[in-house]
Amino acid sequence: MPISIKILLIHFLSLPLLQYGHLLAENAPPQPAASIEKLVEKARPSVAVVTFLGRDGKVKGQGTGFVVDPGGLLATNLHVIGEARPIKVEFPDGKKYDVISVHASDRSLDLALLRIERKGLPALPLGDSDALKDGRKVVALGNPHGLKHSVVAGLVSGRRKIESQLMIQLAIPIEPGNSGGPVLDMDGRVIGIMTIKSAVTPNLGFAVPVNSLKALINLPNPIAISRWLTIGALDSSEWQPVFGSNWRQRAGRIVVDEWGKSFGGRALCLYQQPNPKVPFEMAVDVKLDDEAGAAGLVFHSDGKDKHYGFYPTGGRMRLTRFDGPSVFTWKILDQAQTPHYIPGEWNTLMVRIEKERIRCFVNNHTVFESADRGLTAGKIGLAKFRNTFAEFKRFRVAGKIKVDTVPEMVRKKVTGLVQDLKPSGVPDRQLIEILLPNSAASMQVLRQRARLLEGQADSFRKQAEALRKLTRAVHSRKIQKEIVETLSKKEEQIDLFRIALLIASLDNDELDIEAYQDELDVMVSEVLVEIPKGAAEIEKLETLQKYLFTEGGFHGSRTDYYNRSNSYMNEVIDDREGLPITLSVLTMELGRRIGLTIEGVGMPGHFIVRFRPEKGEPLLLDPFGGGAIMSRSQANKKIQEITGRALRDQDLATASKRDIILRMLQNLIGLAGQEEDIEGVLRYLDVFLEISPSEAQQRWRRAALRNHAGDKKGALEDTDWLLQRQPLGVNIKLVEQFKEMLRRQGN
Repeated sequence: MPISIKILLIHFLSLPLLQYGHLLAENAPPQPAASIEKLVEKARPSVAVVTFLGRDGKVKGQGTGFVVDPGGLLATNLHVIGEARPIKVEFPDGKKYDVISVHASDRSLDLALLRIERKGLPALPLGDSDALKDGRKVVALGNPHGLKHSVVAGLVSGRRKIESQLMIQLAIPIEPGNSGGPVLDMDGRVIGIMTIKSAVTPNLGFAVPVNSLKALINLPNPIAISRWLTIGALDSSEWQPVFGSNWRQRAGRIVVDEWGKSFGGRALCLYQQPNPKVPFEMAVDVKLDDEAGAAGLVFHSDGKDKHYGFYPTGGRMRLTRFDGPSVFTWKILDQAQTPHYIPGEWNTLMVRIEKERIRCFVNNHTVFESADRGLTAGKIGLAKFRNTFAEFKRFRVAGKIKVDTVPEMVRKKVTGLVQDLKPSGVPDRQLIEILLPNSAASMQVLRQRARLLEGQADSFRKQAEALRKLTRAVHSRKIQKEIVETLSKKEEQIDLFRIALLIASLDNDELDIEAYQDELDVMVSEVLVEIPKGAAEIEKLETLQKYLFTEGGFHGSRTDYYNRSNSYMNEVIDDREGLPITLSVLTMELGRRIGLTIEGVGMPGHFIVRFRPEKGEPLLLDPFGGGAIMSRSQANKKIQEITGRALRDQDLATASKRDIILRMLQNLIGLAGQEEDIEGVLRYLDVFLEISPSEAQQRWRRAALRNHAGDKKGALEDTDWLLQRQPLGVNIKLVEQFKEMLRRQGN
C-alpha cells in the first residue's frame, strides 16, 4: 500500500474524540513508616464488615469496606453489595449501621461508596496509585470466609489489564470476603481496593487502583437505599424466588446466578399469576453460560420441594420429578440428546400440560411425552441448578402458544444461497438484500450453519466466520433501514429513544428493544406519580431532575468516558452512566412524555439540553452534570475549556433529531477508530452515510477503510462518487491516486 494511503488510514483511525477531564482528589500526606503491627492497629478501626441481606432477612453475601470520609462514607466493591438488597456494615467495636444510600457506584471498576449515619469515623488516608512501584510492600485488611478483621502482607507484583481495566497485581492471597478491603502501603495510605481472586495461584490477587476511587468521591451519584432496593428487583406480584440464588431482572430478561440452597444448587423462581385451565402451554427462551449447568421450566410446584422440571443439562434435555428435598427423592423420567437443542445459544423450551400427559418441546420439536401422574397441580416457573449463570426471556403461558419457527422454504432458500459461500472478508451486498425480507429467519439459519462448521477443519471454520460476518451484515442493514425510515418522519413523530436503542443494537443483535421501551414507560409512570396535582411546568422539571439525578443516580461517566457502553442507551439505562448526549436524549424523551418541551443543544464537545416553558425564559440544563442549570457564562467557560475559543450563538442552536443521531454515530465512529475496530467503524459509517449521503469526508474515510477491509468494489463506488461531485474539502488529486491504486490492484 502506498505511503500516502497508509497515512490516510492512520489519520482516519486517530481522529480526535470527545474531551473530558476527570477530577482527582488531593493526595493525603504520607504517614510515618511503621511496623505492620502498628499500621494495622491504627487502620483497623476504619475497616468494616459489609453484608447484604437476602429476601429472608438473612446474610446473603459478605465483604469488606473502609472509611474514606469521617462523615460516614465507606468504599467497597460493587459486587459486595449485590443489587436491590439491604446493606449493613459492622465495625470492630461491634457497632452496626444500615446503609442509607449508595453514594456512588461504577460497574466497570466494580467500586461503590456507601453512606451511613455516623460521624467522626477515622478515615484512611488515600495514596497515589500512579506513583506505586513494583516490589513495594503492602498490607491488606479484610474478612475472608467470614473470618472478621484479618490481615495479610505481600508485595506489589505489577500492573495488568483485566477486562480493559488497569489493575494492581498483588503477591497476596485474596479470598471471598476480602473483596472491598483496603490495600495499604507501609505509610498506612490506601493504594488499592482488593477485588478478583486469581484462578492461577492462591497467592495472587488484584486490586483496583485508589486513584480510580477518587473520581467517585469527587463526582458521586447518590442513590437512596429505598431507590437502590428497586434496581434489578423482580416484580413480587409476578415472581417469587425459592431456595435462594441471585434472581434479578434487567430490561425484560430474568438472570440468575449463585448456588441455590436445595440439593444440587437447585433454586426456583415461581410465577405468581393463576395458571390457565388444563390443557395449557408454557414457554421460555433460555441460554446458559456453561452447558455443564442446568436451567429451564418447572411446573406442578407445591412452592417448596415438589415439582417437575424440563431443562437442558450437559448438552442433553431432561425431564425430572422432584418429590422432596434430597437426591433420594429425585426421579429422572426421561433424558436424551437432541439435534434440536443448540448449545450456547438461545433455545425455546415449551411444556404442554394435558390431563393425561405432559409434552415437552425444544425449538418447536417434540422431545418427550410422559404419562407420569406423580404430581398433578401447582405453580409454574423457572429453575436453575448448580452454580449456573442463566438468562431467561419471553416467558409466556397460554392455552396455545405460537412458537416462532423458520419456514422450511426460507431454510432451504438461505441454505442454497450460502452453500458455496467463499470465506472472504466482505459480505456480498446483493446477497444481504436478498436475505433482508426474512431477516430474522435468515439470521437464525446462518447462525445454525456457522455452528455446524465451527468444530470442523480450518477451511470450514473460515466459512463459519464468513457466515457470522454475513449474519452481522444482514442485521446491520436491517437496523440501518429502520433508522432511516424513522428519521424520514416529521420531527415531532420521530421516536428518538427508539433510534438510540437501534444504534446500540448495531453491536448487539440480541438487544431487546421493546423491553427497554417498556422500561422507559415504567420510568415515565414513576415520574408522573411524584408530580403534584396541578403542578406548574417548573415543578415538573424539578421532579424529573430529582428522579433521574438525585434519587436515580444517573450520572456522567467519570472513569471510563471513552467506553462504547456510554453510547449504548440500553447500558446507560442499566448502569445509570453515560455520555452527555445519551443522558441528554434520556432527559429529552422522559421530559416529552410528561408534557415538557426539552430540546437538544449540540455544544461542541459537550451536548446539553434546553427547557422551553410555555411562559418565561428558556433554561439550559447539563444532564452530564447531574441535570444542573447551566448559565450562559458557564456554557462559555465549558466551550473555552474544550475548544479554546469563546461561545458563539450557533453553539447554542437547537439540534434536530437527525443531528443528534449523526452525532451519536460520529462518537461511535471515533471510539471504534481508536480501538482499530475497522468492522465497527464501517458499520457506523454505513448508517451515517445512509442518513447523510452528502458528507464527503465520511465517504472518503469509508473508501479508505473499505479498501483496507478487502472491499475493493465498495471502495471504488465511494471513490467514483467523490470524483463525480468533487466536493469542497476533499483532496481530489489524492482521490485520483487512490482510484489508480485500486485499479492496479484489480488487475
